[in-house]
Amino acid sequence: MAVVEMQKLSVCALRKNRKAILEALQRMGVMEIETHAVQEEGLEVMDTAASRTSFLKCVERLDSALDLLKSYAPEKEGLLSSLAGKQEVTSKECEAAIADKDAILEVANRMNACEKEIQECRGTIQKLQTRIEQMALWMPLDVSMSFSGTAQTAAFIGTLPCVCDEAALYAYASEGMEDPAAISTQIVYTEKDAVGVFVLCLKQDKKTVEDNLRKHGFARPAQIENGIPAEVATKLAARVEENEKQIATLKEEVASHKDMKDRFKILSDYFRNRAEKYRQLGMIPQTENAFFLEGWVPKAQAADVSALLSDKFDAVVETQDPGPKEEPPVMLHNNKFSQVVEGVLASYGLPQKGRLDPTFIMSIFYVIFFGMMLSDAGYGIVMAIGCGIVLLKFKKLDPGLKKSIQLFFWCGLSTTFWGFMYGGFFGDLIQVVATTYFGYTGGPILKPLWFEPIKDPMKLLMYCLLFGLIHLMTGLILQGVESLRHKDVVGFICDTLSWFMLVLGLVLILLPTDLFGGMAGTTFVFPPFVVTASYVMTVAGLLIILVMSGRRKKNKWPLRLALGLYDIYGITSWLSDVLSYSRLLALGLATGVIASIVNMMASMFGTGPVGPVIFIVICLFGHILNLAINALGAYVHTNRLQYVEFFGKFYEGGGEAFKPFNTDNKYIDIKEES
Repeated sequence: MAVVEMQKLSVCALRKNRKAILEALQRMGVMEIETHAVQEEGLEVMDTAASRTSFLKCVERLDSALDLLKSYAPEKEGLLSSLAGKQEVTSKECEAAIADKDAILEVANRMNACEKEIQECRGTIQKLQTRIEQMALWMPLDVSMSFSGTAQTAAFIGTLPCVCDEAALYAYASEGMEDPAAISTQIVYTEKDAVGVFVLCLKQDKKTVEDNLRKHGFARPAQIENGIPAEVATKLAARVEENEKQIATLKEEVASHKDMKDRFKILSDYFRNRAEKYRQLGMIPQTENAFFLEGWVPKAQAADVSALLSDKFDAVVETQDPGPKEEPPVMLHNNKFSQVVEGVLASYGLPQKGRLDPTFIMSIFYVIFFGMMLSDAGYGIVMAIGCGIVLLKFKKLDPGLKKSIQLFFWCGLSTTFWGFMYGGFFGDLIQVVATTYFGYTGGPILKPLWFEPIKDPMKLLMYCLLFGLIHLMTGLILQGVESLRHKDVVGFICDTLSWFMLVLGLVLILLPTDLFGGMAGTTFVFPPFVVTASYVMTVAGLLIILVMSGRRKKNKWPLRLALGLYDIYGITSWLSDVLSYSRLLALGLATGVIASIVNMMASMFGTGPVGPVIFIVICLFGHILNLAINALGAYVHTNRLQYVEFFGKFYEGGGEAFKPFNTDNKYIDIKEES
């Protein structure tokens, strides 16, 4: 439950050492380098744009080559192979790949050139196939599509936008001519609303026939092929086959380089990190002989960084604590249990400078509330075992993904706990199986350790509201701690203690009433001094809020009292916040009810030969779906209770995450050698 203390490091060193120093800082990965606009006379920055662009182009070519190997030389991977993490390589393998980088890049370039040729061949095939499809209709034609006639005749090859036979075509072409006209017609093909035609006439009748055909919508083909359609189609098909063979050859050439995959990965990460180093290098102010940089380092590691730069590079290093107006980056440090919810906190916003880190407190409530919402021991066991197997089997998970899986592992344990407390194990699966297939007629087999929510929902509602009140009061206490940490005693009394007294007093007044007694199924009886104390706390809290909420207005008493009354009206928001925790009841009941319905549907097919099979199928599908939907609902609503109700009482985000300058490998991890 802490924010790591930061210190600013200012470094001045010889210009000739700037690349070596940046490489050392990148390897250590503990310093976030700040960049500033160069305004001092005599300072300049190095133009590294060209070098960085060159490195990024190398990364692009190598990544493209890896994608090609994935497509043309795929390796068999398991269903969960994506969880295996980055590939481990030795430092010697890295050095060998870097030393041979020119040859490796040449191979990657050739592979990309092969892919370009493959795409060109595919484009050619697509064009050829389009031409073949266009020629398919004209296959019955035994003359070239470009045939226009002989010395004595004229030919018309094209389409009419209608459906007709050869007699009608002859009539169209010979309109206004004496019968019998010297015209030969052929219907080449017929479609739903068009026909392909071939018309042959004497040359002296060409103008008349052409006018007649155009009057009926005659149009020549958009693309005319030279040659008899059947012969042209055969030649085009041969060209398609040639291009397909070329593609196969190129794919084989690409696949033949699959043994280069590891070296591609090494070089891709190498150039990626060099590009990042040159990006930083291009923002560092420097003179003819020296350069300067500054940034943030965790205080615990500031001495090590300072010693390295001073001893190895003769750099001048100065450390200092953050100034009053400086906002250092935020790095959280929590125990192994609480750090799994740091991502949940970061999604809302990291704490600002000088603010508390609520991760530890939030993690406890988060896991408890998630378990109450899902609240089925069977589902919890499945979650916990599934996440546990993943964590044990895959040791190199991405840190963010690992924390998420660890979070769901703890949530699975919490769900198991609340499931047994409520007596739910895949709904009432044990009872249904015993009754349907073993003739059991006794009482409940799996009895709840506490009580069964479906039979006593009002009792659960009361406890949900109680847990919610504890959650909200914890947020109020943290607000008071913040005030005391900043030595704001007046703020602690007026903004925290007053509300604590008012809310607690009202709760103690309302608990003994018949309304709450009927809902809880029990009667609350307090000693007289508790009753008196509850009224005293309530009145005292009201008076403090009334008088002190507008304390910044000093002697403007009417305005102060108006602001106080407005703040007292805020008790309604407390009521709505407490009622929000009824979602613990709603989602918990939904999970149990849906699970029971699934079991009931599955058992409807009886004990015949296929009954148990159908039972298993329906239960598997139904419970998996119920688990997925309600786990998602529990996740969303647990987050909401933290973000809206809990954080709304004390927390303000807005801090910037600590982003150290380090080696950010996409593909590999360098194996530590003993």
